[in-house]
Amino acid sequence: FLPSHAPYLLLGGGTASFAAARSIRARDPGAKVLIVTDEPDLPYMRPPLSKELWFSDDPSVTETLRFKQWNGKERSIYFQPPSFYINPEELDSVENGGVAVLTGKKVVHMDVRGNKVKLDDDTEISYDKCLIATGGVPRNLQVIERAGEEVMKRTTLFRKIEDFRSLDKVSRNVKSITIIGGGFLGSELACALGRRYLEVIQMFPEKGNMGKVLPEYLSNWTTEKVKKEGVKVLSEALVKSVTYKDDKLEIHLKDGRLVKTDHIVTAVGLEPNVDLAKSGGLEVDSDFGGYRVNAELQARSNIWVAGDAACFYDIRLGRRRVEHHDHAVVSGRLAGENMTGANKPYWHQSMFWSDLGPDVGYEAIGIVDSSLPTVGVFAKATAKDTPKAATEESGTGIRSESETEDTATSAVASVTPAPVVENKDDYGKGVIFYLRDKVVVGIILWNVFNRMPVARKIIKDGEEHADLNEVAKLFNIHED
Repeated sequence: FLPSHAPYLLLGGGTASFAAARSIRARDPGAKVLIVTDEPDLPYMRPPLSKELWFSDDPSVTETLRFKQWNGKERSIYFQPPSFYINPEELDSVENGGVAVLTGKKVVHMDVRGNKVKLDDDTEISYDKCLIATGGVPRNLQVIERAGEEVMKRTTLFRKIEDFRSLDKVSRNVKSITIIGGGFLGSELACALGRRYLEVIQMFPEKGNMGKVLPEYLSNWTTEKVKKEGVKVLSEALVKSVTYKDDKLEIHLKDGRLVKTDHIVTAVGLEPNVDLAKSGGLEVDSDFGGYRVNAELQARSNIWVAGDAACFYDIRLGRRRVEHHDHAVVSGRLAGENMTGANKPYWHQSMFWSDLGPDVGYEAIGIVDSSLPTVGVFAKATAKDTPKAATEESGTGIRSESETEDTATSAVASVTPAPVVENKDDYGKGVIFYLRDKVVVGIILWNVFNRMPVARKIIKDGEEHADLNEVAKLFNIHED
């Protein structure tokens, strides 16, 4: 027996959905919230699946899904234990409300005028307010999709708990894994697998790792770091075809190179899940993909969208779609506030982070795109300037700004004048500014931690800066 009505109906069981549930309950303490997810699991965070879980010493980590944060404290990837939730059957009757999760169910049709949805088992659930937080599905390469069953069953598209479990198993049973993709996910998985006793190859069309995000000199430097983690990196690699022959996958590149491997992981981006657009009459953005919503994350009068599937209007930076954990937290929280009547626009910039091993880490905010002009200011790094040291000092584990909110007062710059880089090819730590029409629209903090509020303030102020070396001093990168 399922509830036929939910005052707050949240579609999708990921980070954005959970953040919205928490925010709805905070503002409307008696709220009855129903989360519907097609995954078998209760809401969990995805970043550790490509980050911390791989570095665990515990052989049962694939079962427990518990990980040590860089600061040594343990936690589970689940946001809350099962006891936090109420049974869906009890949603109608429970006095003080609560959050219920319906797992393994997919919403296949949306009746916007009738305020109801239909599940894949033909059940209908009506709602007062609805959030679409359906995330996305990993893209595959067409050449792999066309390559036939033997290739497909040796290919992992990485997104969920089950993908982590199966790739972990594969990595213990094969001699060679090839990762296609040079972005966050591909680079993190390459570094994680590089520590295991097998051949790890990473290939991508760009010149260096994170080439779409980092300026070229930093991208090249990052690639050198990834190689040090035991990864064979093939850059400027375009896959022409993949075949299965003599128990091996053969990847043929357009320039004639041939790679033989046992298993492929494709990490080439996300296709936002907009399956409900048609039945719901919701607009999909033709440039960015995702459901088009306004600055309050609203698609229609009682429908909101958050997380990877939302193409929203940022009142500072214009129309955007963002695929990161902290954005799911921030947008989910905002949608929840607006579903309970807050009428707030999106202006709080989410951040994202990526650690390539325990020594190189960066945090970023705003629009970071290597096609924009950039200015980088660097200093010499000390042992303190690593992701591990930073979290040990701050005591927070998973680095989501929104979990540990801090606001910058106008920061005081340190007075020491800054040489831009003493040693041309050592980018130990620094700040990279991304500019659009002379205004800073994005910032990467490279091995500089716990300074995000300063970066957020610079973007929020949106001023033209004559000298970014001066602005860089606000981050105190030349101390110690």
